[in-house]
Parts: sequence; structure tokens; C-alpha cells
Amino acid sequence: MTSTPTAPARSPDVSGGAAHSERLPLPSLLALAMAAFITVLTEALPAGLLPRMSVDLAVSESMVGQLVTLYALGTLLTAIPLTAATQGWRRKPLLLVAIAGFAVVNTLTAVSTHFVLTLAARFFAGVFAGLLWALVAGYAARMVPAHLQGRAMAVAMVGTPLALSLGVPAGTFLGAAVGWRSTFGIMSVLTVFLVGWVLAKLPDFPGQAADQRLSLASVFTLPGVRSVLFATLAFVLAHNVLYTYVAPFIVPSGLAERIDVVLLVFGVSALVSIWLIGVMIDRWLRELMLGSTALFLGVGVLLGLWGSTPAVVYAGMAAWGLAFGGVATLLQTASAKTAGEAADVAQSMLVTVWNIAIAGGGLLGGVLLETVGVRAFPWTLVLLLVPTSWVVWRARRHGFPPAMSRG
Repeated sequence: MTSTPTAPARSPDVSGGAAHSERLPLPSLLALAMAAFITVLTEALPAGLLPRMSVDLAVSESMVGQLVTLYALGTLLTAIPLTAATQGWRRKPLLLVAIAGFAVVNTLTAVSTHFVLTLAARFFAGVFAGLLWALVAGYAARMVPAHLQGRAMAVAMVGTPLALSLGVPAGTFLGAAVGWRSTFGIMSVLTVFLVGWVLAKLPDFPGQAADQRLSLASVFTLPGVRSVLFATLAFVLAHNVLYTYVAPFIVPSGLAERIDVVLLVFGVSALVSIWLIGVMIDRWLRELMLGSTALFLGVGVLLGLWGSTPAVVYAGMAAWGLAFGGVATLLQTASAKTAGEAADVAQSMLVTVWNIAIAGGGLLGGVLLETVGVRAFPWTLVLLLVPTSWVVWRARRHGFPPAMSRG
């Protein structure tokens, strides 16, 4: 298979007939889902354990918050160069390196009594995360025939919403019950179990030969790749502007004391979205991306006009969860299908852009909160999502083609 922009991700060259089966290799895909679960949990858990970590490490809560910043920085700085440098490696050993890295850094976090060492562990956790995220979507796609690739990626990505909706609350509960250090230790044990699972169940795939590799500039200029990256940046930036500051945003509606219920509505709706997109993505990727963007745009207008009404806030959160829950799967699938043989490099770019959008959302939202107040948040969503809709609509030939254009 060539590296043309519309080519699907590479087919397996290992025994087992994965490319010819009409059934998803669920044990293998669920191993990837668990890898995603551990990655997201490693990233987000300090937020739930922040007060306990602050006391134990003898630093302020704001300093403990920098553990998340260092994680994101590790991903931002290394995802693209590491992925480019390891294009020739066989995929399974590389995936195992990334997974085993989490066992090491979470163990260091669990035993470290020096905050600087903990910061270093978090930075390298971000490094391993960037490498893993660049691999997961392409790995899932290579285990199945082209017409099942979207569904395979949806299964592989289900660990992300599960980590956010179930893993972080469970980890926070464990932190209170057995201590935050034991919680990170338990994660290391789970990671060691996952290493064995991957060794037993995942097939191996070759890296790319030197004469088949595309440079970063070549991948970036493939038709459709920039459209997917722009959609990622704008959509995720819009999400994080509001999600990061959702607590102050809902104060005018009188729901400040019900923030847990508000976020639960979002989380449950996001899980429904993951399921729906997993069922339909292989036939309706373009339509689902356009629909998700339009729905999120509608949420912005709804909250902008009536965001102080509790019922509207709950309805908006439910619609927002439906719009956002499966968007990572949509964007990763679009990226993998668009980049073809260069899928892993394109995924590393998407991971980097995604993290830039997370950081940018926190920064932009903070500026808006301090200057014009929370009422500006919904209209900022609208300003970001209108051009996103236009870019996705225009990317009809490459990036987000209709079902009839996909092979």
C-alpha cells in the first residue's frame, strides 16, 4: 500500500489473518484501551489527589498543579521528534517501551520524597504518553481491514472517557483510603499486568524502511492533514476554554454546589457519544464530525443566550458531552486514514496540537475570566467553531471525505 493521502493505515503482515477477519480482535484492542486508560489516569490523577500530595511533599497546591504542567510539557516537546526518530522500529517493542515507562515513572512518583524528582518523573511520564498516543490509533487500524478501522480505533480509545469518568474518581477514593503513594503504586502494578497482556495478545508490525519514510514537512503538507490538525486545534481549544472554567461559569445559574452532578451529566453523555460513534464511524466519519461541530456550536449559542437558567445548563452539558465524547476517535481516525503510511507521524502531530489546545484553553479562558467574565466563554466557542465547521466542510476530498470516497 502506498503513502497516498487517502490510503488507509497499513495492513498487518503477521500471521493470524487479522486483515481478513470480519470480527474485531477484541483482546488486542482492549489491551490498547487499557494503555489509554493508564495514560489518561496518570495525567489526570494529581488533580484528584492534590491536597494530599501537597501536604506530603511539603509544597503548595499550586506547585503540585505543576505536575500536570510538566506532564503536558513532556508530551509537547517530544511526541513529534520521538515518533519521527523511531519510525523504523518494530511497533510492538516500541509500544512495550512506552507502556513499561509508565510503570517506572509511576513507581518513582510513589516512592519519591523530593519534589524535584517527582517533577522529573512527571515530565518523563509525558514523554512516554506522547509516544504511546502516536502509536495507538495506527496500531489499532493495522489489526483490521479498512472498513473496520474506525470501529477498531473507537474500541482502542474507550479507555480515555472511562479513565476520566470512572478512573479519576476511583483513584481519588483510593487516595483517601490507602494514601496517594499507594494509588500510584497500584497503577504501576496494573501497568506490569498490561505489559504481559500486550506480550501475549498483540501482534507485531514492522516499522518503515528508510526509503519509505516521509519527513515531518512532507507529512504536514499531505492533502488533508492540515485540515485535520486545524479542526483538532480549534475544537479542543473551544472545549478547554469552557471545561477548564466550568465551575465559575455555572455560578450565575445557581448550580455551583451541584458541579459534581453537572460534570456527571457531561460524562455520561460523553460515554454515549463514544458508543454511537464507534457504531457509525466507518461509514459516516465526515457526517459525524460535521454533526459534532454543529452540535457544539449550538451549545455555545444556547449557553450564550440562556446560560443562567439551570435547565439550559443541564441540557447544554448533555449536548456538549455528545458533541465532544467521540471527537478524539473521529479526529484520530481522520488523521490515520489521511496520512496512510505516515499515520504514526501524523498522530504525533495531532497529539502535540491537542496538548497545545489544552494549554491554550486554560490560558485563554483565564484571560477571559479576569477581563470580561464568564459570559464571554460561550461566544468564544462560537468564534472558534464557525471556522472549524468551514474547514471540515471544505475538506471533502482529503481529511474528511464522504463515505462514498473512502475505500
